[in-house]
Amino acid sequence: MVVSLLLQTFALADTVLPQYAHDKSLGVASCSSSLCHGSIETWKNSDVLQNEYVTWLRSDKHARAYNVLLNARSKEIARKLGLKEPAEKSNLCLDCHTHNPPPAQRGEKYEVSDGVSCEACHGAAERWIKSHVEVKATHQRNIEKGLYPTENDVARVHLCLSCHLGTEKKFVTHRMMAAGHPRMSFELDTFTQIGPAHFRIDDDWHKRKGSWDGVRAWAIGQAVYAQDLLKLLQGPRGRDGLFPELVLFDCHSCHHNMSDKRNTAARVGAGPGVVRINDASFLMLRQIAKCVDPNAAPILAKEVFALHHAVADGSDALKRAHAVEATISKLIPKISAHQFSAEDLRGIMLGLIDEGLEGQYGDYQGAEQAVMAVQSVADFMGRSGMLRTAALRANLKQLLALTANDEKYRSASFEQALRALKSNIATGAAK
Repeated sequence: MVVSLLLQTFALADTVLPQYAHDKSLGVASCSSSLCHGSIETWKNSDVLQNEYVTWLRSDKHARAYNVLLNARSKEIARKLGLKEPAEKSNLCLDCHTHNPPPAQRGEKYEVSDGVSCEACHGAAERWIKSHVEVKATHQRNIEKGLYPTENDVARVHLCLSCHLGTEKKFVTHRMMAAGHPRMSFELDTFTQIGPAHFRIDDDWHKRKGSWDGVRAWAIGQAVYAQDLLKLLQGPRGRDGLFPELVLFDCHSCHHNMSDKRNTAARVGAGPGVVRINDASFLMLRQIAKCVDPNAAPILAKEVFALHHAVADGSDALKRAHAVEATISKLIPKISAHQFSAEDLRGIMLGLIDEGLEGQYGDYQGAEQAVMAVQSVADFMGRSGMLRTAALRANLKQLLALTANDEKYRSASFEQALRALKSNIATGAAK
């Protein structure tokens, strides 16, 4: 099973992201007919909702991503960065704020102003738009014709992270953030759920596309995020002149009041003043590895610890980053193959809480990921009848409130809330 998944993972690594497909992108207008995906209401007796376009247009922020480039903040960012063109015409911005294939790959109905549109996620439709409605059409055949396999967690997170983290071709740098670009944040399961979803997980979906598991999606998302971050760190994007690319590091290890004498790097064995790699996903992976591959868990922890030290003393950081990346790469197919049990899920949730009580979420980004993780695991356990989530609602709401604003985050309050959550799990929510 693992060997098969390894082969699938390698195959997915060669999957071309929709923006760079050789097929033509036909534009939103090619999908939005009321007889296709533009129905106001869902169709009865149909395996497909048929109102996907309307859901995207009315409720999905991706539909308004291009319009963001027209506002005053975007104009100011473009001015500060010294861009030769305004934000709405610069590929630096368009590459993530819209579906931006090369001009030669744009069909007659393509409009750059459509934002992050259908084909930005589902792939350039030139070869599959007609065949995907045929009676004998199969999902695999559509993929062979250029449909992007978004149902595959690994493929989906690589696609999402191409904008929500970046690649060697497009990347939100520290300079862009200093010019005013918002801080980037992402977690696969949470962001999939708030999308909003324009599909229905039913028997037909399972038959055509396999199983759906929110916890598995969360776990794979954490692993691929860590993997992609380490790849960027090792590549040309990993440097900004004399300095490392600081956007790959934990923002809050530097950005706090000068009077704040905390040393959160101490938790990784580093001294004061060390700029620490954004290790939020590594903290999540420690708990995931304990379930998926207990033998690999201590190896991963040791390698991450060595990486932090190498970054601090400047010795062999890139070599250490490569070692961690290699360990994570071996872990990803095992996560894909793993069936998370009730014992696994309870262990992950309590492990995440204990990490916080041990001081691992001293800075904001770890706490932010922990909250989304606990929320995802609790939601899955609740829907599966493993946990009385109603008893935890107030606790989860409090954690969300404490991480709603990174500038107001206080680790002591967060740890107190985690302690209350753990107590409630033990007494009021366990089944």
